[in-house]
Amino acid sequence: MEKRNDDEEEPTAEMTDHVDVTSEEIQKTQADPETAERFIAEKHIGDRIRRLRLKKSMGLVELGRHTGLSASFLSQLETGRVVPTLRNLARIAMVFSKDLSYFFESEPAAIFRVHRQKDRVRLPQTGVEPPTYTFESLGFMVPDRHMDPYFAEFIPMTGDTEPKAHVHPGFEFLYLLNGELELTHGEHQTVLAAGDSVYFDSATPHSYRCAGQTPAGAIIVTMHQPLQAQPSRSQAAGTSGPRPLSAGPQRANGSEDGAEGRF
Repeated sequence: MEKRNDDEEEPTAEMTDHVDVTSEEIQKTQADPETAERFIAEKHIGDRIRRLRLKKSMGLVELGRHTGLSASFLSQLETGRVVPTLRNLARIAMVFSKDLSYFFESEPAAIFRVHRQKDRVRLPQTGVEPPTYTFESLGFMVPDRHMDPYFAEFIPMTGDTEPKAHVHPGFEFLYLLNGELELTHGEHQTVLAAGDSVYFDSATPHSYRCAGQTPAGAIIVTMHQPLQAQPSRSQAAGTSGPRPLSAGPQRANGSEDGAEGRF
């Protein structure tokens, strides 16, 4: 079915009698109708209206009562068979407490990244000799991510070497896959076995030690959070920026790598 605009206006004499151009020149300067239709379709206005309505568990008839528009017209809007006027779109926006610009803003692209095991790089803990663990970033290909997942393998320590405590902003989740791992978090100390998990705020000084004779493997997820949200703990730990004391690798040019270990 051909789309129509319910607010389309035909040019009047008042609009054209002051412009001395030929019809061919007018056609050259007019926007291509197909391009305009494609631009509107790409905004998915009908889909956005439908999502807002269903989120409120609202039927077409009820939305029609709030907007003064018929249910059949709203159905055509949602299916893309008609293009709404700004006036009608504003009516719908007000029902859902949205600004008119909501229907024209670019929608964020869905994030989907697969990380193959063969593509991952295993890196050692930096700043400690010898390193007490190695790690692989499981999310290094995701830009602007809100969490950092890792696979870490903790190496049995020899002698009386004490693990170095560190802090970083946010929260941390650890799931132990195999082996035994001793975790010190502030005044708390516990030994985790395979299948155990722990969730804690990482602005408190914490450290790990492999508690068995074989390496301990774990999945670790760190959640980002600005230091300002936890000023007292960060100041007590002596941090002055978002980079943890046990920061991970850097690129060759000295800038921070997206795969740095923040745990």
